[in-house]
Amino acid sequence: MKVQAAPLEGLLIVEPDVFQDERGFFLESYNKDKFSQFGIDLDFTQDNHSKSVKNTLRGLHFQTSPGQAKLVRAVQGAIWDVAVDIRPGSPTLGKWFGIELSAKNKVMFFVPVGFAHGFCVLSETAEVLYKVSSVYNPQTEAGIMWNDPQIGVEWPVPEPVLSNRDQNNPSLKEYLKSIKK
Repeated sequence: MKVQAAPLEGLLIVEPDVFQDERGFFLESYNKDKFSQFGIDLDFTQDNHSKSVKNTLRGLHFQTSPGQAKLVRAVQGAIWDVAVDIRPGSPTLGKWFGIELSAKNKVMFFVPVGFAHGFCVLSETAEVLYKVSSVYNPQTEAGIMWNDPQIGVEWPVPEPVLSNRDQNNPSLKEYLKSIKK
């Protein structure tokens, strides 16, 4: 397994060892001991699985307390996966990083607590699996605008399909102002 740091502190790109032959392939999608060697030393408490159609954009989401670290991978199709630093006081606050995850490349993306996360679907459909470090709590779910001009995420879909929630999230500036109160 190869693990490399992404440009924003805490984000990691994980390339598993893939053993492939004429029958198909095998890979370890998670091994606590191996992942802890790379600083991913968490007790994941929930696995999530979503299926979405082309141009769907989900995000930018996060849990406020205790937060959720995520280990994300696409098991069918392809997505553009994005993390935005929302940590007050961080030197990279408001910066983003994106990476293509696909069933073909088998790359995984680790997003620690303190980042908003989202993805858009590049293929006809995509199925995404992600491990999270805390159980979902609707009272601590939050989000920021997927198209916040202050952040400037370069989404590769011109007209994304959005949920009502994602159409109405506040800007990062508005969110940060609300937590200072």
